[in-house]
Amino acid sequence: MTNEKLKMWWETARPKTLPLALASIFTGSALGYWANPQGFNSPVMVFCLLTTILLQVLSNFANDYGDHQKGSDTEDRIGPLRGIQKGAISAQELKWGLIFMVIASFLSGSFLIGIAYENLSDLLAFAGLGILAIIAAITYTVGAKPYGYMGLGDISVLMFFGLLGVGGTYYLQTHSIDGHIILPAIGSGLLASAVLNINNLRDIEQDAQAGKNTLAVRLGSHKGRVYHCILLTIAALCYLIFTLTTATSWMNYLFVLALPLLAKHAIFVYRSKTPNALRPMLAQMSMISLLINMLFSLGLLIG
Repeated sequence: MTNEKLKMWWETARPKTLPLALASIFTGSALGYWANPQGFNSPVMVFCLLTTILLQVLSNFANDYGDHQKGSDTEDRIGPLRGIQKGAISAQELKWGLIFMVIASFLSGSFLIGIAYENLSDLLAFAGLGILAIIAAITYTVGAKPYGYMGLGDISVLMFFGLLGVGGTYYLQTHSIDGHIILPAIGSGLLASAVLNINNLRDIEQDAQAGKNTLAVRLGSHKGRVYHCILLTIAALCYLIFTLTTATSWMNYLFVLALPLLAKHAIFVYRSKTPNALRPMLAQMSMISLLINMLFSLGLLIG
């Protein structure tokens, strides 16, 4: 395989979206350590990270494959062109890449469950959730009725990068459920949904023409930008309320240092009238999401 081909596969994996996978696992792991430092399991965290990254790449491959099959992604799109759009990767090659990622995700997830479960209920529940995650990653744009084309992507992201990503990781570390973690779990999920919303706002014109009715298409450009600001505001409030009710040290508030960046990003997105102006905002929102989660996690660990 040539260097150019490898570069195309790397671009198709969309490395700028991978911080989303890291953010929820870091937060869930930090919450697990905060609740039970003696029982913290490092291999579980490592395989949570690996499995989530593989699922994210699987989702990205499936997204490109499904959009290509339906003619949603063309050379006229504002976002960066992927390997399949440039003709560097064929549809059949991407399909095999998709299958490989399904297998890799399944194996990594199976190993994770194998080292983390404590009883039959854990085994069955997380096996079911793992299979559901693989199906959800594929059917976002692939299939006769992909849910991404019906405006349901935001709900899926909130679930998998928030409630399940953070909550599931916390449970695998502690084998308990604590109502407190619902707030940072929702916060993490909303920040991830904001990344998806930037992508959809950027591609709103092409998606509308192709019949891809994302939530941004359904809302329209102006309401989509207002929705983006609401996502960020509620996310920040989730982290703040959790910290206000649990803090034992000022260090627990480290994540507040990143909130001015979040506010600046929100203002820019709200004022941006053209999809092309939002192009650099996707990577920025992804990194801000990771930064907030990392600072929040660090605050839990040292506070």
